[in-house]
Amino acid sequence: MGVDPGRSFALHRRVGLDDRLIRANEASPTVRVDRRTVGAWAFFDFANSIYPAVVTATVFSIFFVDVVVGSDDGRGELWWGRAVSLSALVVALASPLLGAIADRSGARKRFLISFVAICLVGVAMMPTLEAGMLARGFLLFVIANIGFESALVFYNAYLPDIAPPEQQGRVSGLGFGLGYLGSTLGLLVVLPFASDRIEVVWLLVVGFFLLFSIPAFRYLPADNVGEMRVSQAAARGASNLMQVVAEVWRLKDLRNFLIAYFFFIDAVLTIIVMAGVVAQETFGFTRQGVIVLFLIVQCSAMAGALTLGKPTDSLGPKKVLNGMLSLWIAACIAAYFVEGQTAFYVLAVVAGFGLGSVQSASRVFMSSLIPEGKEAEMFGFYAFCGKSSSVLGPLLFGGAVYLAGGNQRPGFLVLASLFVIGLVLLQRAGDPRAA
Repeated sequence: MGVDPGRSFALHRRVGLDDRLIRANEASPTVRVDRRTVGAWAFFDFANSIYPAVVTATVFSIFFVDVVVGSDDGRGELWWGRAVSLSALVVALASPLLGAIADRSGARKRFLISFVAICLVGVAMMPTLEAGMLARGFLLFVIANIGFESALVFYNAYLPDIAPPEQQGRVSGLGFGLGYLGSTLGLLVVLPFASDRIEVVWLLVVGFFLLFSIPAFRYLPADNVGEMRVSQAAARGASNLMQVVAEVWRLKDLRNFLIAYFFFIDAVLTIIVMAGVVAQETFGFTRQGVIVLFLIVQCSAMAGALTLGKPTDSLGPKKVLNGMLSLWIAACIAAYFVEGQTAFYVLAVVAGFGLGSVQSASRVFMSSLIPEGKEAEMFGFYAFCGKSSSVLGPLLFGGAVYLAGGNQRPGFLVLASLFVIGLVLLQRAGDPRAA
């Protein structure tokens, strides 16, 4: 798909970037971007990544299963899967509406900041949790996760505004690369407190996330004067939701990509939220050992996101996704059979290389298929597909573990099946960025 430099230049003017920082060469399809804006956008990935690394993937997931629920018969995994699924369901149902509101009201940044605040309030309340407080722990995590995942709808929607199509793979990869650096540093910050001062961990997450979000809050393009007020946009968005669904269905490649994405991102997100519990329960890692494992995996994932950013631009995101999904299928099948921590270390590092690239290439694929002016609305639907699917994965994994009497290995085959379905369905989607 060719790049129209006039369209890209107009798009940058529309979001309010400083004209002095934009250089359009009429003889070339390349438009230079505002590095400060791109840097602020990518740095938000650095800021927010401490939350999934510490809360959903390692410390809180283990704390919830072992302390808050306190059961070794699979009941902890079952309730953890339910908490993840409920928050994902809320985000899935709300995201298309929120995206439509942001597009029509011009309130993208306000929504981003508001949902970050909701996430941080939920995490800030976690020091009040004690053993047996299932209802409170469940509720606080759901609140925090709704805030975090909803904020990503508006964050992702900035990508088409801050980078022209031929550079979005590198910009997206930069964001994920900095994100894995942020999660690595975040895990190092909380590591000394994970065993004996766990209440300090949650406060450190809040401080880290808030402090390093300031560049994004300051330098991302300001909200525009929208077509209508937020209240009017909400009413219009609700009435037009089915039109969004119809438009997605009409765009064949977008529809086919999102159907495939529904399945493979479900497996990715389920791995993220269940990996810490698996490392401890099946492979015998301590809580601090889980953090060390994830530090190593974050470095591997960061390398994958940065290394495969340029191939995503030159080869197209579909080819990158095909390779990385095949890697994940092999990793899930191998996880069913491997024994011992050393083998799991090797497997985790290899699979981690594909973690960032799958998410980054998916975001680029989606961005390349969105009609102009529909960014937040369509990324809202993108989040809807991802989060509605992630209602399914944790429930399937938790249910499989519970039915197996606490044995987690059958869950690995469930994940492998989701990856296979996603890979097969992805072949139906055309890649407009393919070389």
